[in-house]
Amino acid sequence: MNKPNYIVFLTDDQGYGDLSCMGAEDLRTPHLDALAASGVRFTDWYSNSPVCSPSRASLLTGRYPGNAGVRSILGGRRTEPGLPQEVPTIATALRELGYRTGLVGKWHLGLAPGSRPEDHGFDTWFGFMAGCIDYYSHIFYWGLANKVSPMHDLWENGCEVYRDGEYFTELITERAVAFIREAAAEDKPFFLYVPYNAPHYPMHAPNKYRERFADLPWDRQIMAAMLSAVDDSVGAIMEEVRRQGMLDTTCVFFSSDNGPSRESRNWLDGCQDPYYGGTAGKLKGHKFSLYEGGIRMPALMSWPARIPAGQICSEMGAAMDIFPTFLAAAGGDVSDYQCDGCDILPMVVDGTPTPHENLFWEMLEQTAVRQGNWKLVLNGQLVEHEVPENEVHLADLSEDMGETNNLADTHPDIVTELRERAMEWRNAIEAAWQDYWLPHANGSNLPK
Repeated sequence: MNKPNYIVFLTDDQGYGDLSCMGAEDLRTPHLDALAASGVRFTDWYSNSPVCSPSRASLLTGRYPGNAGVRSILGGRRTEPGLPQEVPTIATALRELGYRTGLVGKWHLGLAPGSRPEDHGFDTWFGFMAGCIDYYSHIFYWGLANKVSPMHDLWENGCEVYRDGEYFTELITERAVAFIREAAAEDKPFFLYVPYNAPHYPMHAPNKYRERFADLPWDRQIMAAMLSAVDDSVGAIMEEVRRQGMLDTTCVFFSSDNGPSRESRNWLDGCQDPYYGGTAGKLKGHKFSLYEGGIRMPALMSWPARIPAGQICSEMGAAMDIFPTFLAAAGGDVSDYQCDGCDILPMVVDGTPTPHENLFWEMLEQTAVRQGNWKLVLNGQLVEHEVPENEVHLADLSEDMGETNNLADTHPDIVTELRERAMEWRNAIEAAWQDYWLPHANGSNLPK
């Protein structure tokens, strides 16, 4: 069989409501809207974590974060270990099937040798390895309060490179287009992972993008500008796919790693109040929270040769489904790998129900489960480091996607059932963490 090409676009801290095809009325993302129209737009798609490193680990490995060895945000020192080398990624699996594999953008799954992209199946890569960089100098500043020195963080195939003054989103476009041209010349199927750092802080965008939204207040204007730059980038990359005659045979997936950030460091004017530039739309919560705003993502998938156009899918899906979905469609054997995700291609091609009976999440003291339309959150937090809003919160998402009404007292039987399932799952994660991952890694990058 002819193997499809794959492109995964991932944004950083983009909320459920920050895409015009998802309902945003004050910003425009025409290229992403066009991708959605050419395939399927998901209304109930989830990240597997409300923060970046674990969510990226799940996307690439097809596992829950605790089963991939990454449960927390990883640091940015060059000695920082990350995704264990023994855990296969979709790049590893597809390369074994003859794929050319590439990454252009943000890694954030470890900087130490053994944790880098070349150690996880990527033939070529260009980008940075820490959690965030200045968009023009490509310097990692985060952690200054903890006396972590600033560090230049721009690399090409493991070698440090310098492109001072060039806007990183546009550098991603340049390198991704070049990868597609090279792959076309080689006449091999390809997997291209394009994890943008936008719209993660620092909030940087050239004036040509900001001028498109001159009527918006500053915080929203810069958010819209950064996403508009991403949208232009997606458009340029997809235009190269079309130019190479590969549009019908290329499967494209787009999503965000977690919900919008409210961190005060998003501001560049010294303000210490929470940032309000991103939005989760009607959802409750944001980055770090296990309420819907932290984990339900804007998402779409396009594959003209297989996926019918113009679909809106309200079935549950999650980032960990990409590994088994892509592998199965490429002719690989999913049973060769330990996957928590499922092949969702029948869901978007034939309209079958979701393969998930339950989806689970954990973030420090928070635990959550979705079963059908029921969503249970235990110790759910809206603000980091503050007391939980509720010890137990139950919502019927079909009636209340914003989780505004706590139904725990009126449906104690459902609470009991979902709590038992959630804690059974959580306890298995904790047991594996203590018995395998912590001893295996000597605790070096793993939270106790």
